[in-house]
Amino acid sequence: MKFSNYLLSSVLLFSFLVSCKQEDKKKDELSPTIESQEASIEENKWNEVYWGDTHLHTALSLDAGAFGNRIGMDEAYRFARGETVTSSSGMQTKLSRPLDFLVVADHSDGMGIFPMLDAKEGFIMDTPEGERWSEMLDEGKAGETAIDIISNFSQGTLSFKTNNTNLMTPVWKSVVEAAEKYNEPGRFTAFIGYEWTSLIKGNNLHRVVVYRDNGDKTINHLPFTNEDSSDPEELWKNMKRYEDTSGGQVLAIPHNGNLSNGMMFAETRVNGEAFTESYAKERLKREPLYEATQIKGDGESHPFLSPNDEFADYENWDKTNLDYSELKTKDMLQYEYLRSALKIGLKYQKKMNINPFKFGLIGSTDSHTSLATADDNNFFGKASNVEPSKERAGHVFLESSLGTIFASETIASGYAAVWAKSNTREDLFDAMARKETYATTGSRIKLRFFGGWDFTENDLTKKYVETGYNRGVPMGGDLKESASDAPTFLVHAMMDPESGSLDRLQIVKGWIKSDGSLDEKVYDVAWSGDRKPNINGKIPSVGNTVDLENGTWNNDIGATELKVVWQDPSFDPSHESFYYVRVIEIPTPRWTLYDKIRYEAELSPNVPLTTTERAYSSPIWYTPN
Repeated sequence: MKFSNYLLSSVLLFSFLVSCKQEDKKKDELSPTIESQEASIEENKWNEVYWGDTHLHTALSLDAGAFGNRIGMDEAYRFARGETVTSSSGMQTKLSRPLDFLVVADHSDGMGIFPMLDAKEGFIMDTPEGERWSEMLDEGKAGETAIDIISNFSQGTLSFKTNNTNLMTPVWKSVVEAAEKYNEPGRFTAFIGYEWTSLIKGNNLHRVVVYRDNGDKTINHLPFTNEDSSDPEELWKNMKRYEDTSGGQVLAIPHNGNLSNGMMFAETRVNGEAFTESYAKERLKREPLYEATQIKGDGESHPFLSPNDEFADYENWDKTNLDYSELKTKDMLQYEYLRSALKIGLKYQKKMNINPFKFGLIGSTDSHTSLATADDNNFFGKASNVEPSKERAGHVFLESSLGTIFASETIASGYAAVWAKSNTREDLFDAMARKETYATTGSRIKLRFFGGWDFTENDLTKKYVETGYNRGVPMGGDLKESASDAPTFLVHAMMDPESGSLDRLQIVKGWIKSDGSLDEKVYDVAWSGDRKPNINGKIPSVGNTVDLENGTWNNDIGATELKVVWQDPSFDPSHESFYYVRVIEIPTPRWTLYDKIRYEAELSPNVPLTTTERAYSSPIWYTPN
């Protein structure tokens, strides 16, 4: 069976997906109008997977506007709901499948200023920065303008304040009202949120802030800004004030540790002091999730940190910090990637009985185009200046005296998958808070993961989900009791019918040894075909069927589903441990190959043309009594 997403029209794709009935919950096509719908809220006792993007920027973000974004929140929500919209570059586009939820997460610093700058109106034109940025934009220097904006915010050298109440109040009101307008419980969830854009010497400590609540509570709580503080502890205090005064709930999601130059998971606080028990508890409470993959690089692991993991070298951004002001050094890497952070967290669990890095995983786009696209055949890029065109793969996306990042280095990633009882703000938020989530790089692989003490192969029946909940814990959970026998894990993955079939299931284990050192191992636990482990215990490559001339591939290799019950062969009940699942697809065309074919583009031989989409489950933790 051959797939060519490039050649198929969106109509044929949608018809194919409906015929496949990939997701039983999507029984009705979304209507293009909200007012005509009265969606019923169907609850699933054993939870259903919902797909979304928790990190999308519109023209309200100052950098998105500088890069050419001229469409706003209405288009963002309509696109996510499955409607056709016109991009900033004038192209008609839609998703082949609608999303279930969206967080429009515009930067709190400078939120709403760019529309004033674009129109040459408002207070911004009376500032030296506004005059300079306007001239640069008139000269077509979008990239330089965006870098100048990021640098000024990073260095705190602006001549004006963007956290001014008079400025922010009407803009925040419009954000809340747009989310309320498009939120449709049971059918589509529009979360209220924003991005807190902390930069310390150019090092990325950004968090997306997501509210569980409706507009009546959030409307009076203005977003926290980098100008208020660049210290995450101050953000957490702001979140607590909101909860104390409103009775609501809010969480924060860090991202792009790979651009923090070792600060994201550093073992000291921003003020330079050591972790305390209260700090660890607050971080654990406020930040239950981490954005594992997105357009600016995949954040699972790095070959330097995991030299025995042949799949660790996946779309790594490892050159500099966010504003390209300081080169990366290898000693920074252990504090930038999630697998290493999960291991570091075990040290604190053992030391102070609290783990500040006990987070679940999601993916999201961080797209600045208002378009939540993580599909390689429909990738609209990081920003509007690199929307589809013949030249974009070779386009210089960011440049400084320290080096260059090309648009071809961005990846079509990722999505957040959430196991919840229904598609509502409350149920989705609660699932995120308990970490029953997973990340994908854009493919909609369906993944279940349970941990327990007595699962057997006989449990892989139609009722395995019920068994998993009744006799174990789902992804994001804690094994409830200690035992001398090793824990068992029940894993089931189904391929995305629009993407590649499944190469293998892996369980990644991390643990702290008796001498206090940290270790990890990746286990192949299920795979397609009749391949056998080689002399090193590794499963050979599944192969590559991608046709580079036509942008097609063959799903005759790989599996439509993989399922297994696996028991840890090296379990020691005295060791703190975690386990998470990584699902690897067979190779499929990367967005750069679709561009090459679609536009007959000339690409550098160094540009990758294929990808291996993947999913990462939230971990399950084991802690000795």
